[in-house]
Amino acid sequence: MPRWLHGEQAVTATTAGTVAGTVRLGTPVGRGVLATTILGSAMAFLDGTVVNIALPAIGRQFGATLAGLQWTVTGYTLTLAAFVLVGGSLGDRFGRREVFLIGVVWFALASLACGLSPNIGFLVAFRALQGVGSALLTPGALALIQSVFHPDDRAKAVGAWSGLASIAGAAGPLVGGWLIEYASWRWIFLINLPLAAAVVAIALRYVPESRETTSGHFDVPGAVLGAVGLAGITYALVEAGAKGLGATSVIVTGLAGIAALVAFVLVERRSPAPMMPLSLFSSRDFSAANALTLTAYGALGAVFFFFATYLQVVGGYKPLAAGLASLPTTIVMMLLSSRVGGLTTKIGPRRLMTAGGALTAVGTLILSTSGHHPNYWLHIFPALLVFSLGLVMIAVPVTVTVLNSATVERAGIASGVNNAVARAAGALAVAAFPLLVGLKGEGYADPAELEPAFSRAMMLSALLFAVSGVIAWFGIRDSVAQPTADRPVEKAQCQTCLPIGSPALEPDRRRGREAEVRSGL
Repeated sequence: MPRWLHGEQAVTATTAGTVAGTVRLGTPVGRGVLATTILGSAMAFLDGTVVNIALPAIGRQFGATLAGLQWTVTGYTLTLAAFVLVGGSLGDRFGRREVFLIGVVWFALASLACGLSPNIGFLVAFRALQGVGSALLTPGALALIQSVFHPDDRAKAVGAWSGLASIAGAAGPLVGGWLIEYASWRWIFLINLPLAAAVVAIALRYVPESRETTSGHFDVPGAVLGAVGLAGITYALVEAGAKGLGATSVIVTGLAGIAALVAFVLVERRSPAPMMPLSLFSSRDFSAANALTLTAYGALGAVFFFFATYLQVVGGYKPLAAGLASLPTTIVMMLLSSRVGGLTTKIGPRRLMTAGGALTAVGTLILSTSGHHPNYWLHIFPALLVFSLGLVMIAVPVTVTVLNSATVERAGIASGVNNAVARAAGALAVAAFPLLVGLKGEGYADPAELEPAFSRAMMLSALLFAVSGVIAWFGIRDSVAQPTADRPVEKAQCQTCLPIGSPALEPDRRRGREAEVRSGL
């Protein structure tokens, strides 16, 4: 690990008089840990909520085709999905603070490179590197809270972290839209630099190190095969839109991606410490929850990819207005997440997720009727209100289902797998939807081409959301959220969650009874 992470200012058990698991929230060290995790998560949240708003501006400056914009989104999501589980394991083995800070610095340097990119090809490459950095810092934020704080303060710390980081996510579209409109799209990446500098400075001064006492096996072959498989299939889907399904490059990369995923399954089956334990899928509820995640978060990724561009190109919205337009979704998620979480433990997740699938389907169908002259209060706002109510009824119960479908000891990896499935679903949807709705080339910049494609994309998203509701009704059992003799119900201690990137739950590994929320992008 880099020597600068072991500087004299670093808090350790000897220099700070604190030991992991004993820090109180009201102490300077506790406040420093909380500030570090909030700012670190804010970097990822901001990035996850503003890039879609910047796509039209990026396309104009670089003269990019739709494929270039697709890769700008999927390049980041693919590497994040492929390596987020590895990132958590690295923190456990080499030190949670060190790996978290490496992720922060990596993310910041990649952000700098994104902001200075001379063309779309470089931007895509640097976005992929940004995803690797996010895979290191994303699981590290919650891991630091879990390992550092005293058990009596841990729930309060998680609540403060999730609430304040969610505010950053809510501010993302506003800040990003303002930067794009009045400065440049490049600043949505460059703004990460001062945030990263603050995180490093605070962490080196206040955050104690912690790691697991036993070192485990790293499933490097699994991570590589998973990344290659997802990349191959994504490349084939993106290029098929431009070259056609019969193009040699499309066929070869598609088959290579499928072969890599088959090899991934075989490796995971034989690995002594698999990245994705296939035995988890022996649980009916876990399998159904991940099938639901695949459909619902795939649809969600497509909605967010098309929505901001549609508002700007077809509706004539400025970037700031486009950012403001999506604010109802974030507000509903922030206000209702805790209530829906409590309701899930009372009545079970099955009916909630079924209703959520229906409501999100209705909301996206309303969006599909917005037409060439979308009226915000007549079309967009009511659609987003219905959509958001449905989304919170999916996002919260599915995480409770995933957590309780595994044993206490395996709930952490179960939630991590679900998180990775959600990221992969979004990436694959962004790759596939333009092909399915007939949008390609520079059609995204032409209102006459984009409007019908947007309408078809929303109808296809509605179908996927409806399928997720059907999966919930027939695949999920309410009993999964009920306590049993050998385990209590795992509940989320966060008060809010965001609609971007599976807000998965992870239990405190040392206590086994309390569930914390692992942030998603």
